[in-house]
Amino acid sequence: MKKWEDKKWVSAQRLQVDFNYAMAEFVGEDNGVSNKEIRGLEPRAKTVHNQLLKKRSQGALAFYDLPYEEKEAARLVTAGRKIGRACRNFVVLGIGGSALGGIGLQRALNHPHYNLLSDAERKHRPRLFFADNIDPDGFQGLLDILDLRETVFNVISKSGGTAETMSQFIYVRDRLIKKLGKGGHRSHIVVTTDPEKGRLREIAEREDYLTFPVPAGVGGRFSVLTPVGLLPAAVAGIDISMLLAGARDMDRRCRISNLWKNPAYLNAVLYYLTDTKKGKPIAVMMPYSDALYGVADWFRQLWAESLGKRTDLDGNIVSTGQTPVRALGATDQHSQLQLYMEGPNNKLITFLVVERLRKRIPLPESFADVEGVGYLGGHSLNELITVEQKTTELALTRNKRPNLSIIVPEVNSFTLGQLLFMLEVQTVFAGGLYHINPLDQPGVEEGKQFAYGLMGRKGFEHKAKEFAERPKKSGKYII
Repeated sequence: MKKWEDKKWVSAQRLQVDFNYAMAEFVGEDNGVSNKEIRGLEPRAKTVHNQLLKKRSQGALAFYDLPYEEKEAARLVTAGRKIGRACRNFVVLGIGGSALGGIGLQRALNHPHYNLLSDAERKHRPRLFFADNIDPDGFQGLLDILDLRETVFNVISKSGGTAETMSQFIYVRDRLIKKLGKGGHRSHIVVTTDPEKGRLREIAEREDYLTFPVPAGVGGRFSVLTPVGLLPAAVAGIDISMLLAGARDMDRRCRISNLWKNPAYLNAVLYYLTDTKKGKPIAVMMPYSDALYGVADWFRQLWAESLGKRTDLDGNIVSTGQTPVRALGATDQHSQLQLYMEGPNNKLITFLVVERLRKRIPLPESFADVEGVGYLGGHSLNELITVEQKTTELALTRNKRPNLSIIVPEVNSFTLGQLLFMLEVQTVFAGGLYHINPLDQPGVEEGKQFAYGLMGRKGFEHKAKEFAERPKKSGKYII
């Protein structure tokens, strides 16, 4: 029997959302959400739920179907093994949604210093790198440490029009051809792109590269459970079948309209009400787990790009969206917590809490005669990080700062699948509450078009002209 078919095991692995300290009875009516306010939103939530069901049935929300692509997952597992045997380094060339999901999976599910392990310790899986920026120093620095003969590059762009990724690609391709020859370079490039169209698809077919599809209708920030995120994970030995099983389990919990039983919907309601009714335009995600810090980074794009919109579905200017911030417990207790505790009361803080960490580090009895140190002996780092999370939670609550916790029994593929899928559903449901389109990103496009114009892309000459005619800066404001 597969683990995800064992009801007892699945029940013990389910996430919980503890939102006590986001409620008005704990942090006051001005800062917390009341039962009455949640009930008042139920008719609207029911409407949004029905809209999502309709869109899902029409294929307009393709990410909902990804947990059920088990045949594709099996293909990716096989391909991951084959690619893994053929190289010592696997490098993802992608930016934004093409990289953040894969980074989150790798950080959560593999050894925290995976790339520094010996080949044997990695079970002879390749090292995994994400080149998610075009800073020349950083990119060349990565290439400096890689033997191209032992490296496979995974180029990820759905359209093939992503200037950053395609620039990396053409540079790497040239380096590979010079090192290995025109024919020899092909086995060192794997392409993840649109299954039928786009510039990268055209190039991949012309060059005869191995390809994997980004399913139609799945945008970059919702693509972690496609080959965008799953292929690098499979290459690095992550159990992607278990990941999808966790997402399926969460999908079953998110199919019901009852806010009080649907963790994604309830979380969306809390975020929405604290933003629009309680003056909390900032959403902080603070995992007390190094492993889940990449998830906070991934969520930052998901929430910002999906909900930060100038107009609503009726064309009204609304300028919606909470600003997502990532923090790390306990690290950021020593950098950001002072602001959260005593600064503007304009934040909703979400803790990611792991009940059972993988390792236990006991603290020896030492320096019993030194006040302020000796008391730590006999405890453990596990106990300390748990205590610090709980006391931070309480201190925030006593200062009327709303917060909630997503409780993860342990970090594994099944629980991570639940968490990622829940946050995706939470995001599209929140889009319905805000009455905006959570699937587009028009605000990103203008900057891209200016860049296209300045780099000489055909059809964008007018943007280069607009840039040239921009207001000139005054020297008196430069010191």
